[in-house]
Amino acid sequence: MRKDSMTKLAVCVAVIVVAFALFVKPLAGSIRQGLDLQGGTHVVLEAEDTPQAPVNDDAMIRVVSIMEKRVNEMGLTEPIIQREGSRRVIIELPGIKDPDAAIKTIGKTAMLEFKDEEGNTVLTGTDLKDAQAATNQQTGQNVVNLEFSDEGGQKFADLTVKNVGRTIAILLDGEVLTAPNVREPIMGGRAEITGQKTLEEAQQLAVLLRSGALPVKVNIIETRTVGPSLGQDSKDKSQVAFVIGLGAVLVFMVLFYRVSGFIADIALMAYTLLLLFVLKGLDATLTLPGVAGIILTIGMAVDANVLIFEHFKEEFRTGKTLRLSMDAGFKRAFTTIFDSNITTLIAAAVLFFWGTGTIRGFAVTLFIGTLLSMLTAITLTQYMLKQLIAANVFKNASWYGVTGFMLGAKEVQGNAKI
Repeated sequence: MRKDSMTKLAVCVAVIVVAFALFVKPLAGSIRQGLDLQGGTHVVLEAEDTPQAPVNDDAMIRVVSIMEKRVNEMGLTEPIIQREGSRRVIIELPGIKDPDAAIKTIGKTAMLEFKDEEGNTVLTGTDLKDAQAATNQQTGQNVVNLEFSDEGGQKFADLTVKNVGRTIAILLDGEVLTAPNVREPIMGGRAEITGQKTLEEAQQLAVLLRSGALPVKVNIIETRTVGPSLGQDSKDKSQVAFVIGLGAVLVFMVLFYRVSGFIADIALMAYTLLLLFVLKGLDATLTLPGVAGIILTIGMAVDANVLIFEHFKEEFRTGKTLRLSMDAGFKRAFTTIFDSNITTLIAAAVLFFWGTGTIRGFAVTLFIGTLLSMLTAITLTQYMLKQLIAANVFKNASWYGVTGFMLGAKEVQGNAKI
């Protein structure tokens, strides 16, 4: 029985330690990082009422959807687009190389119009099916090839039939992109926009046209660029803080609670791994507040173990055996741990549903971390302590952090009963 318990404990400890050593760094590096950890651009857009297009909830939902299309088609890594309040949209573009070009692209209203010489709008962006940037093989010009929908193709054909020998102006947000002369009717539902100086400009225009026009006017009210060096500095400091915090906790637990503290440290390693696995599985974006949430929950995980071990010591001082003291300690600590964690979970939920931006990131790590810390404290720690006590390797009470205990009025030092 003792040998079997020791084997189970050794296997459990070995698996957790090896997994921690092998996976904690790759897992931490694979979780996508926010703007404050890798640098990039932060943009805040605000919708504005106009007589033609008042701001409402439906319009804002469409604005967010269109912005998502634009940003995703720009090929950026892990962008964040989220609504804030009733009129604002926050866009974070981590790792962006050309913030000015990105801001210019996402801020365009992108209202495409085809007008005849009388100034009548015959086609709009809603008649488009696709838009792709290319280089004309004959002229060498950078162009945007347009493909119209069936209805749009018919409109375009009618427009060119009626305007042979005349010009058709193609406008984006009221500015003329090109005004070609119609030499003959154009059938087939295709057209070409010229005048782009570089292929990159043509690609940006194609992205705007594919994503469609914004339903309301939007203004860029804030832009903030975080340089890669500043982001790297934040990342390095957060890693140092995490290592120092975790290391200090591990040392503290061993010094004060001996083998019980060692068991708690192993459970803390398992907790850290589980937390990183969950964040990776949820495809969460880790920010500095999120790192702060993780460090906070590490403290909470240790706090739960401290409560358990202190109750364990109190029960042992009454003359109970190690096993009975451990069982009673867990039972007494459970109510306190449960109540404190429930209040933390409620606070995290409030922050998530009513907070914005990075506050929600903090709330996510706090909520998940609190659940996992409670899970590891009341299950994994308890299981390993049971196996340790059953193995009967450490008989002296001092190995469990009890330097002296009372039996009636007499202080006793020495071996304890299992």
